Amino acid sequence: MSLTSRLKQLIGLETKSGISSPEPWLVEMFGASPTLSGVTVSPYSAMSCAPVACAVRSISEAAGSLPLHIYRKLDDGGKEKAPEHPLYALLHDAPNTFSPAALFRTQLMADALLQPHGGFALINRVDGGKPAELIRLDPRTNPVAVDDSDVEPTYKLDGREIAGTDLIHLPTPAYDPRKGLVGEGREAIALALVLERHAARLFGKGARPSGVLTAKGNATQEALTKVATAWNAAHGGNKSGGTAILPGDFNWQALTLNSVDAQFLEMRTYAVAEIARLWRVPLHMLMQVDRAQPRSIEAIGQEFLSQALLPRLKSFEQELELKLLPPEERKQYCIEFNVDGFARADLLARAQALSATVSARILNPNEARQLGFGYPAYEGGDIFENPNTSSAHQGGKLNGNAQAEAA
Repeated sequence: MSLTSRLKQLIGLETKSGISSPEPWLVEMFGASPTLSGVTVSPYSAMSCAPVACAVRSISEAAGSLPLHIYRKLDDGGKEKAPEHPLYALLHDAPNTFSPAALFRTQLMADALLQPHGGFALINRVDGGKPAELIRLDPRTNPVAVDDSDVEPTYKLDGREIAGTDLIHLPTPAYDPRKGLVGEGREAIALALVLERHAARLFGKGARPSGVLTAKGNATQEALTKVATAWNAAHGGNKSGGTAILPGDFNWQALTLNSVDAQFLEMRTYAVAEIARLWRVPLHMLMQVDRAQPRSIEAIGQEFLSQALLPRLKSFEQELELKLLPPEERKQYCIEFNVDGFARADLLARAQALSATVSARILNPNEARQLGFGYPAYEGGDIFENPNTSSAHQGGKLNGNAQAEAA
């Protein structure tokens, strides 16, 4: 028996009948799951489906674009940035020498949304266990094997066991982590893939003609061939749309969209909605607007933030705190995303919100300048006061002095 045959037999690819039939455990190990539609869905084939790619990118790119800071907890219950902390530059600027922080977080979040068990990053520790760099483990080249049969999961990388404290494990939101979201929703994804491929084959092969030429009487094969050749030469391809001149014994009948075609379009719309439900992303973020949606775009955006993004960010934050901060530092520091970055897209809304917080004495002018626009502080801007009230008071005082001087 050859070495290739022996390997096939060991991993279950060769049967007695000679038909290739991989074992279920082998299929699941590579993240591919068969579906009722006959399409094998894996994290990589799923990303070839446009709605899936849009949903995953909506969440992962949003997580990558938000600032990530380390905050020092204050005695009064507040918090302030701690840029002097050794981990600040590692999380905010670059986790290593070859990946910017935004790219690292985007890829790790995409792994969590697609891969079984989620995304992984290796913590390289130096000087007694201090984190020096974070390296994302690409599931294609460095897959991590997870054994979650016990209370505490164990991890293996390249065949050797690795401590969970040395891994950033961003878990999948799937109920069964061994399948991941792609495995649990493989039927919905397969439906979208089948519909896309069917439409591509339909238009790629020109399966639907624009019309039919019919003969009024009995026509010979030679006559039919000549008419078809002449018609294609005059009106085929990019020459369509001109005035057609038909022989007297032929008729032209145009083909229109029927009810079956309309249902096909409805099925594609339904498939997109199913994928939106799977990742809990508002339908408009998949570039499909529901006309029956009574809410505003702002309300839907808040829905995306609270239901799709914030749960993923909170899981990310707590994993970073658990693996990067020693127990004694967790009482003093916290790691959080700054979701205020979402307001930066709307200058007017940002300015109005900051003005309201300054007027309510929640922020002072210098804090508002730094938070909203990144402007430097100015002298006298650390005072908490209502600028409208103070201006009116100062204006009345100046008017009173002017009246006194005039008298």
